Amino acid sequence: MSDTAPARQSVEHVHRVIRESILDGSLEPGETMSQVALADELGVSRTPLREALRMLQGEGLILSEPNRRVRVAPLSLADVEELYAIRIPLEVTALRLSLPRMTPEDIADLEGSMAAMAHFAEADDYARWYVPHQAFHRGLTQRAGARFDALLQQLFDHAERYRRMHFGRRFSAQSTTDHREILNAVKGGDADRASALLGVHLARTVFGIIEVVDPDYEPAALDQVLADLSHTTGFTPAIDRKPSGKKKAAGRRKSAAA
Repeated sequence: MSDTAPARQSVEHVHRVIRESILDGSLEPGETMSQVALADELGVSRTPLREALRMLQGEGLILSEPNRRVRVAPLSLADVEELYAIRIPLEVTALRLSLPRMTPEDIADLEGSMAAMAHFAEADDYARWYVPHQAFHRGLTQRAGARFDALLQQLFDHAERYRRMHFGRRFSAQSTTDHREILNAVKGGDADRASALLGVHLARTVFGIIEVVDPDYEPAALDQVLADLSHTTGFTPAIDRKPSGKKKAAGRRKSAAA
């Protein structure tokens, strides 16, 4: 789309600009904005702005405030736990549906994404690393169908907002190891192992955020998701978790890992 005046006035353009600003942190969590001031800043009329804000509100990225003001949705441990309690079962199901439908070209693309991630991590270029990282996760699941693909892309974006706000633009050696183990299981046609590894890989983000924000927080919903996944697949991949110091929480974690 060319950056002409009519294009800048389109609902799609306004939605994309505001959404990207929220996801990359330019618009900070909890920040309140006047619709009038926002329209002036973007150089757009109120009609496309209102429709774009309605779409963002439906996605859960903004909240409506009195006097025609909007607020960027805040971040919270409860929200990120809910996000991943939704994402993990959905992404695992999409992987299990996709795996028997994957072609040799799909596997080659996944290997290509791995190579590109390694290259850009070595160059310390997060912006470029992010592209094959997103492609890798999408490549694991895109054969499940268009609805899965659309929902998972939205959840991926929301998760990235949390990753960037809490961890910045950093690379993780554990993430690289996880990706390789998941891909090896996929190449071996082992749906159960690939599913278990993917679930734990995704959960690491939540546990890392909990460790930073509030180590005493008890992610009961996420624990249940992982316990169910372990029961279904028969695999319980190791995951480092700092003890909360609360006996009842430790007991639940033990049962979830059984």
